[in-house]
Amino acid sequence: MVEHFFQCPYCWEEISMLFDSSIRNQAYVEDCEVCCNPIQIKVIFEDYELMSCQACGIG
Repeated sequence: MVEHFFQCPYCWEEISMLFDSSIRNQAYVEDCEVCCNPIQIKVIFEDYELMSCQACGIG
């Protein structure tokens, strides 16, 4: 598991999420732990290293 920090696209608070580095491409929706708005998360791993993380608002 890899912990990654980023800003919520709604409230701009820094939040962290744990990602499974054994799964190369991941895409899902997770609620912000601060403001509870849904965030679309897309992450890419290569050789267990985080290459890309996109966090976008929905709507």
